[in-house]
Amino acid sequence: MSVVLDPPRVRSSLSAPSSPVALIAALLGFTVITIDVTAVNIALPDIRDSLHGGMAGLQWVVDAYTLMFAALMLSAGALADRAGARRAYAWGVGLFTVASLACALAPGIGSLIAARVAQGGAAAIVMPASLALIRQAYDDPRRRARAIALWTVGGSVAVAVGPVLGGVLTETAGWRAVFLLNLPVGALILALLTRTAASPRRPAPLDLVGQVTAVLALAGLAFAVIEGGHLGWTSAPVLAAFAVAVGAGFAFHAAEKRHRAPMVPLELLRRRPVTVALAVGFAVNAGFYGVTFLLGLYYQQLRGMSGVEAGLMFVPLAVLITATNLMSPRAAERFGRRPVIVVGQAVLALAMFALLPLGAETPLWLVLLLLVPTGLGGAFAVPALTAQLMDSVPGERAGTASGLLNSLRQTGGAMSVALFGALLAGGGSGFSLAGMHLGLLVVGLLLCVTTALAAWLLPRG
Repeated sequence: MSVVLDPPRVRSSLSAPSSPVALIAALLGFTVITIDVTAVNIALPDIRDSLHGGMAGLQWVVDAYTLMFAALMLSAGALADRAGARRAYAWGVGLFTVASLACALAPGIGSLIAARVAQGGAAAIVMPASLALIRQAYDDPRRRARAIALWTVGGSVAVAVGPVLGGVLTETAGWRAVFLLNLPVGALILALLTRTAASPRRPAPLDLVGQVTAVLALAGLAFAVIEGGHLGWTSAPVLAAFAVAVGAGFAFHAAEKRHRAPMVPLELLRRRPVTVALAVGFAVNAGFYGVTFLLGLYYQQLRGMSGVEAGLMFVPLAVLITATNLMSPRAAERFGRRPVIVVGQAVLALAMFALLPLGAETPLWLVLLLLVPTGLGGAFAVPALTAQLMDSVPGERAGTASGLLNSLRQTGGAMSVALFGALLAGGGSGFSLAGMHLGLLVVGLLLCVTTALAAWLLPRG
């Protein structure tokens, strides 16, 4: 059964007066769920000391969030289309707020990881619904592109500002304050949504088999990478996890092929701009989130910095990201999106290689200088990448496409954290410089591959 909406009335309900409110609500939600990733990175040493978790436990605190974020976002994007962006967004924000409280009250590492799973699931609803809310609030492509750019600025700034907030809150009030900060922000977003126009809905059956197999595939892969560095890559649990990931991946493809309303329509993946955008999103987040996770531990474990000092080291990065995000849409209008996406990735790949000489005695001014291409690259590519994807799909598939892109981006971040964590531990409890360098090299080479794909396969303009 479908609901037929009167087009003139839909356009009227999404008219300009409510657009700024929708944008602010969407921006706040995207910002707070992104801050949660990077702020927690700085709090990890304190969480380890407080809850007695090792390197594997710390990796799961990060990846429990990002993996559920990635896996559930696949169906959450469709939920935004089916339930309506505003309704889905309110559900996500409400659940995220409650889960944040559970994180703050967690008595042990296991309960914290469980609460992070719930928090990541809620964030999965928030992300695509926030972008779909903007997509529906702005009919004009140019105004929509600018709104998406502002939305992207919020997320990118959050990635860089999060460590500063995490450091200050951890040092002054304890790591639990990092999660308590989400409560008033969640209440504000829900209040703003009462002033936002209702969104149209596109009902469709729920793809339970596809969702379950997606979760199994990503969880199996993450377990294999994280535990491979601790149990050994040929240990029985790690090999079994790899097998689960591969089997669930094939089952996922079969389920999506047969389902009459799949959460990941395979025809979208046959569109060249869509598949390239997904690959680029994966690689960009692998680089950016990996470096953020890496540096949070590098500053504190290898350089002996406090949480506040480590967080402040990210301030120049935050300024660079903000300025570059604002320049990216203008550059895309002047030179076209493809050059902007290609150049952004190339610079981020250069950033990975530039960090290879990093050591325990590297002067701090040089560390900050080496981070310049990290701040420029991803921030330059992502706004153009997001706009490119949104214009490559029909408007009614905006939530689904957003879910796909951000699912692959979060998966890239989760896999990067898993890889860096396994390599950093070096089979023990210390910080392995050799492992750090190997991880940077792998991610840098991945970015080189996706840079070439974007230059070759993305449409001109």
